[in-house]
Amino acid sequence: MAAQIPKHPLEIPPPSEKDWLKDDEEDFFLQDPDRQRDALPQPFRMVNKLVTLVFENAMEIIEEREMLREVEKLKVQPTKCFPTAEFQCSRANCLAVSGKYIFVGLSEGLAAFTVFSWEEVCAWDAVKTEICGIHALDLENEHHILLAVDEMGLVWLFCFHKESFRLIKILNEVEDISKRSTCVEVVLSPGGDYAWFPNADSTKAWLEIYRLPKDSWLKEMEKSSGAAAGLAHWRRRRSTAISMESPVSATKADAKLSLPVLLLKVKPPKPVTGSSFKSPLDALKKVDDGIMLGLGYNHLIKDSQWEQREGIFCSTYPECLEAEGERKNKEEIPRRATFHFLLPSQILQVQPEMKVQPDVPAGISVHWDGSHNLCFYLLNHPLKDKVDSDPKPEVVWPCAAPIVCSAVSSCSRYLALACEDATIIIWDAHLGYPLSVTAILEERLIRSIHFLQSSAAASEETPCPGTDPACPIVQLLVLCTDSSFYLVKTPVAGKSSITLLADRPEDPNLAVSAVVPVLAFPSAALVFSWNGTVSLMNTATSQIVYCFSTPPSHAVASPWQPVFTVDSMNWCLLLQGHKQQQRGALAESTASHSTIFIFDFNSYSLKEAFPKEPSLPLRSMQNLPWVERCNIFLHERQQSLPGLRELLPEYWSRLQARAAAMDKERQKVKGQKKL
Repeated sequence: MAAQIPKHPLEIPPPSEKDWLKDDEEDFFLQDPDRQRDALPQPFRMVNKLVTLVFENAMEIIEEREMLREVEKLKVQPTKCFPTAEFQCSRANCLAVSGKYIFVGLSEGLAAFTVFSWEEVCAWDAVKTEICGIHALDLENEHHILLAVDEMGLVWLFCFHKESFRLIKILNEVEDISKRSTCVEVVLSPGGDYAWFPNADSTKAWLEIYRLPKDSWLKEMEKSSGAAAGLAHWRRRRSTAISMESPVSATKADAKLSLPVLLLKVKPPKPVTGSSFKSPLDALKKVDDGIMLGLGYNHLIKDSQWEQREGIFCSTYPECLEAEGERKNKEEIPRRATFHFLLPSQILQVQPEMKVQPDVPAGISVHWDGSHNLCFYLLNHPLKDKVDSDPKPEVVWPCAAPIVCSAVSSCSRYLALACEDATIIIWDAHLGYPLSVTAILEERLIRSIHFLQSSAAASEETPCPGTDPACPIVQLLVLCTDSSFYLVKTPVAGKSSITLLADRPEDPNLAVSAVVPVLAFPSAALVFSWNGTVSLMNTATSQIVYCFSTPPSHAVASPWQPVFTVDSMNWCLLLQGHKQQQRGALAESTASHSTIFIFDFNSYSLKEAFPKEPSLPLRSMQNLPWVERCNIFLHERQQSLPGLRELLPEYWSRLQARAAAMDKERQKVKGQKKL
C-alpha cells in the first residue's frame, strides 16, 4: 500500500495563550515516568507558578522585615521615661492647662485639678453635656477664661475664679433650633483679648470673632468676690437663717459679667463671576486704593467671555472634565478655615488714629480649604451697632496653588504657608518680606507645619527664634500625609535647606497621628504613633532620644487621636491612658474612667540631650531706631547679594538720610504728646 508522504513535516501548533509563562518545560512528557508526581498540564502549571511566586514574594518581605528588626535592635534604644504622677477622672475628651490648674473636658461637664497636688477642686455638670474641646487662658490673680465646645457644637464661655466655674454666655445659641450652627474648634488670642470659632450649618460656613472685656471681668469678679466674702462674714455673725430676699444675697445672685461683643463675621470668598460694570471707570470706583491685590471681583470680564473660555477648555482638554466636575462638587460643601492672630507688623498697615499695643493682636489671617488666597483683616475697627457680616480683607496674598496649612511662630514674627504642590513659603512679618520659597522635591502632600525653637533662643530671655540677628536661622518641621518628616532651615541671609528626618514607615502601626513642638527645649518635637508610642525627637540629629511610656497595666487611649497637652509653663506632658482589658489589648474607648499620666520634664535629663548654644542678649527690632533697622536689613541683604553697598552708594546714603529724618519726626511727635 502506497504511503502518503506529507509535503511538510508535522509540527506542534504554538499555544494560543500568549499570557502564559514562557519558561515552561517543553519536554515535560519525556521525563521519567516512574516519578511520584506527574507534571501538571496547562493552565494548572501557570496557576501553580503564580502561587509559588506569591509565596516567594511574601518570604522576601518577611526576611526584609526581620532584617529591619535586627537593625533596630542594634541601634541605640531611646531612654524610657515613666510617669512621675497620675490622677483619675471620668472619661476625658480634652485637656487644657492654665496657670496652676488643669481643666478636663468630661463626658458630662468640666472638672478642674491643681497642677502639683493633682486633686480635683471643682466640677461643673449642670447641663450634663459632653465637652469635646476646650481652650483656657490665665489672665491674672487666678482669673481664667475658658472656651468649651460640646457634642452639639455649642460654644460655652466660662470664667474660673476662686475654684468655681461661672458661665458667662453660650455664644452660638439661638432660639430656633432649625437655625442652630455647629462649631468644632475654639481659639483664644494669646492675651485673652479676642476669641474666634468657625461656625457652619447645612448651607454655609463662616467665622465669628469676639472682643472679650477682660478688664471689666477682672473688676466685676473682684467685686463679686468681695460681696461673697461679706456675705460669709455676715452669716458667721448671725446664727439665724438668712432668707433669699436679703439685699446681700440678691447682690451675689444678680452679679453678672459683661458679655463679649461680636466684632467680625468673616465668610468664605465667593467665586469669581462675570462683571456687571459697563466701563473701567465703574470698576475703579469700587476699588478703595491701588496699593493691594483684591479677591479679583473688580474686573471687566463678561459672562460671555467666561463661557467662551470654558467652551475652549472643554473642547481642548476633555479628559479633565471629570476632575473638574469633582472639584466643583467639593466647592459646594461648606469649607473649613485656618485662622491665626497676628501682632502689629509691617504686613497690616494700621491707621494713625487707631491705638495699637505691641502685645495685643492687631489683625488676623484666614485661608479657606481649596482657596489660593490668604486674607488679612484688622481687629482695631471701632465697634458698630450692626456687625459687618461680609467685611473686605485689608490685604490679600494670592498663591500659585491652594493653601493646605499654615503656621505662625510663638512670637508672631514669622508666618509659614504650605500649598498643595508641596511649596513652602516663610514670611518675616516684622520686616514685611519673604525669607524663603522652597518645595519638597518628592511631591508629597503636606499635612501640617510647625515652628521649632532654635538652640540659641530656647531660654526665658529669648522666647522666640529670629527676633534678632543673633538667631539667624528659622526652623520649620513639616509632616506629610505618609508620616514622613522634613526639617526646613531658613537663614535670614542665604538659601534654605530641606532635611529628611524620617521616611515613610514600612509598618502601618508606626504611622504618625500627631506632632507637637516642645518650646522648652531647642529642636525638640513630640511624635505620637498609632501603636501608642510617644517619642521625643531631636530634629538637629534626627534621633529619638526619649520615649514616654505608660505603666504596663495601661496603654495610651485612642492612639490614632490621643488626648494630651503640653504645659510649657511647668514643663510637663499630660497624657490620657486607659487600663488594658487583657495583655496586648487596649481598653475600649467607652471606658467609664480615665487615667491622666504626668511626665515632668524636670525629672529627666532632657537638658543634656538638648544643649543650648550661647546667645547674645536680644533686642527687639520694633524698639530700634529706623537707622539701625535699615543697617540690619541692608546688612542681611548684603550677605545674600555681595557688593550691594558698593553698587548702590547713592541709594545707601539716601536711605540713611531718610531714616534719620523719620527718627527726628518721631521724637518730635513724642515731645508734642508729652506737652
